[in-house]
Amino acid sequence: MEYILKNGIVYDPANGINGEKKDVMFKDDIIVDNVSSEAKVIDVTNKIVMPAGVDPHSHIAGPKLVVGRLYRPEDSRRGVTQKTKVLRSESGFSIPSCPATGYRYSRLGYGTVVEAAMPPLEAKHTHEEIATIPNIDVPALPLFGNNWFVMEYAKENNIEDLAAFVSAWLKISKGYGIKIVNPCGSEAWGWGMNVHGYDDKAPYFDVTSREVVMALAKANEMLGLPHSIHIHPNDLGHPGNVPTTLATLDSVKNIKKSSNATIRDQVMHICHLQFHSYTGNSWKDAASGAEEIAKYINSHDHITCDVGQVTFDETTTMTADAPMEYDLFKLSGLKWTNKDIECETAAGIIPCIYSQKSPVSSLQWAIGLELFLHIDDPWKVCLTTDHPNAGPFIRYPRIMSWLMSSKRRMDMIDNGEVHKWAHKRTTLGTIDREYDFYDIATITRAAPAKIYGFEDRGALTPGFKADIAVYDINPNEIDPSLQYQEIEDGFSLAEYTIKDGQILVKDKEIVKVKESQNIWVNVEGYEKQEQKVIDDIMPFFTQYYSVKWENYPVHDHYVSNPIRIDVQK
Repeated sequence: MEYILKNGIVYDPANGINGEKKDVMFKDDIIVDNVSSEAKVIDVTNKIVMPAGVDPHSHIAGPKLVVGRLYRPEDSRRGVTQKTKVLRSESGFSIPSCPATGYRYSRLGYGTVVEAAMPPLEAKHTHEEIATIPNIDVPALPLFGNNWFVMEYAKENNIEDLAAFVSAWLKISKGYGIKIVNPCGSEAWGWGMNVHGYDDKAPYFDVTSREVVMALAKANEMLGLPHSIHIHPNDLGHPGNVPTTLATLDSVKNIKKSSNATIRDQVMHICHLQFHSYTGNSWKDAASGAEEIAKYINSHDHITCDVGQVTFDETTTMTADAPMEYDLFKLSGLKWTNKDIECETAAGIIPCIYSQKSPVSSLQWAIGLELFLHIDDPWKVCLTTDHPNAGPFIRYPRIMSWLMSSKRRMDMIDNGEVHKWAHKRTTLGTIDREYDFYDIATITRAAPAKIYGFEDRGALTPGFKADIAVYDINPNEIDPSLQYQEIEDGFSLAEYTIKDGQILVKDKEIVKVKESQNIWVNVEGYEKQEQKVIDDIMPFFTQYYSVKWENYPVHDHYVSNPIRIDVQK
């Protein structure tokens, strides 16, 4: 099939197209620069056309999600819909069901969503869930930062074997890249402890967080993986964590990016940065460190980030940073549950209420927006809520309206919609900067695609996937600063969402459902080293793991329509 999206107003930052009225054409599943006279014309005159969205950090599949749904039936009862001729029923708000997750991302105009924390031991289950999430491509990031084998290699500074281990485990788990969460801290949680700061040691392993992160960064670049290390630093959510964050960012500045990583610039991507940007000694004197963090990012090119913007919702926090979740439980008194994964990681889950009247919630809200607005280059920052931790992903359009309207932000501060801490303890009230549609397209499409090294999406380039979103917004007839509600409404429901050339959303209704696809990375040229590493660790694996090796790897039949990215050593 051939199509022409006619007379749309196109925002495509990867190709430098900023609000140009032009046609976008695709044939079958690929964007093309010309079509035949038989092509079907879709009139999108004066509507915004962008590449489909790319979410770089979300939690949508895996063991945490299952535990969260069981543990929070009150959340599962929200957002319930009846099935239709096209759709299955939906349920859940902050932890939507698998079908609902795919449908809701499609309605937002998204085509690719990264599952940001996959325990290798639970990779089979994660892929089974990905297979039941329709309409989007889902790369998954395996967790490495508290893996017993990784900590041993880091302690020995054995980067060669560590690289072979990572290469093997990406194949075994069908994963996309290296995720690090509270390095050494989740292992410490197994002993009822945590690490504090970047140079604290994991108990019984005699290795620091810094050593683990730097070893994994070197291994990542040795392998030439398309994405950099993706890190959730130590001390998340703790007042006074700015020095830890800056030390983490600075530690890898002299590690050279692999020449194999042809698209990305960074050697570290730091996720949900809002939670790592607090000054003070306790919540009594906590304040924003966003300006200092942004100043570092502005002056260094080896770092990219996503924000983890608070949205003022009742949501569910879930993270592989188990000791942090226990700290949050002690602060809030809300119910708490824990999920440990032997020899690899640990997770905690508790409900969380971000209230506009709460001083802490308002401070966190303002810090997230500060980061967006103080970081000069939109190519270095991505839009996320760390779904569901700071709020559900369906709130992305609301965040866009905040970024595009300084008036809306100031009204919330001046009219007392948010607590006075948002003004007194941050610089948000002094910032006039507003994002435009080109900036929004950058932080939701082009930047995350580049950061992940995706070579086939995030742009309307001929030869790329026909992943396209159309929004019923005429940028020539709207002032986003004044008409912020229209911005939120317009981005909340795409006029069209096209995935792999298939029209999934038409006239703001889902009209088709397609199977999801998993994207994983296969490093070629390390096979001998990988087998040596597996042989070396097998006695330890047999002694300590509760599963047999034969049942550990993810076999092909567990993976939904895999897209394999081959990387040469």
